Amino acid sequence: MALADRIGRFDLPGKVAPLENWHITFRFLGSVGEVAYERVLAELDSVDLGRSFQIGLGELGAFPQPRKATVIWMGLSKGAERLHELAEISEEAAQAAGLAPNERPFRPHLTLSRVRPAQDVSRLVEGAPAMDIEWRCESVVIYRSHLGRGGASYEPLETLLLSR
Repeated sequence: MALADRIGRFDLPGKVAPLENWHITFRFLGSVGEVAYERVLAELDSVDLGRSFQIGLGELGAFPQPRKATVIWMGLSKGAERLHELAEISEEAAQAAGLAPNERPFRPHLTLSRVRPAQDVSRLVEGAPAMDIEWRCESVVIYRSHLGRGGASYEPLETLLLSR
């Protein structure tokens, strides 16, 4: 993958997320029962998710800020508006299924590394060139996360296709 090749040139601190774990999270459901999960899925099945679209990766960033980074991420240069729409649809489906509102605002990004303890990555973030990598987003996947000693792994549960 082009991004993995380019990211490999940087010395990212912390625990770098494996390529197979890269994803953009719209809404974290947490530990939900089968009934709540089926309600969320039914809500998502009942709405038009819209057309497929281009996603473009842009610049490195860090949460909560580069001087005290605990997460290093890749931002988006294209497709953020559609991702916000899909995140809103996901949030509405979760709430309609009875889940509490998400407390955090949606910030579309691709998590690359988790840093513990926090570090100053200002130079890395400021010195990294924009990636300018694009691909077509044609589906939304619902994953179950499994936490373990080796970090998280993700199991795909459902794939929802976007229209062409």
